[in-house]
Amino acid sequence: MAKVNERARSRSAARLAAVQALYQQEMETIALPKLLDEFHRHRLGATVDDVEYADAEADFFDDLVRGVDARRDEVDAAISDKLASGWSIDRLDKPMRQILRAGTYELIARPDVPTGSVISEYVDVAAAFYDKREKGFVNGLLDAVAKAVRV
Repeated sequence: MAKVNERARSRSAARLAAVQALYQQEMETIALPKLLDEFHRHRLGATVDDVEYADAEADFFDDLVRGVDARRDEVDAAISDKLASGWSIDRLDKPMRQILRAGTYELIARPDVPTGSVISEYVDVAAAFYDKREKGFVNGLLDAVAKAVRV
């Protein structure tokens, strides 16, 4: 049981790190190999400015970041399809955009991860950045995406 909990914690850390990496990529337009290398060497499981980053499952982190990057058009279309009329993905603030992208990618490309786990995990990631209202938005949007992509 401890091994399962350890894996769940390392995947949770990988999801949070992936959202941070995707945010950094959007802010700095950094090349993907350089970005992944930076996170592997300086963030995953490291202590930066007295903040200890949890040890993340590196392969899962890489899949999330590479997958969102490679399938951005498909991921963004799935998100945009579930936004309210008059809203576009570009209208969302950057951290929210990355949370939804990572969660949507996981729903589309990782059928090995249960839908409820994906949604719950990204609601938890949203809690690191936002209040209750935004967590509800993440929950509702990812639930709608899941119903469309996981038949």
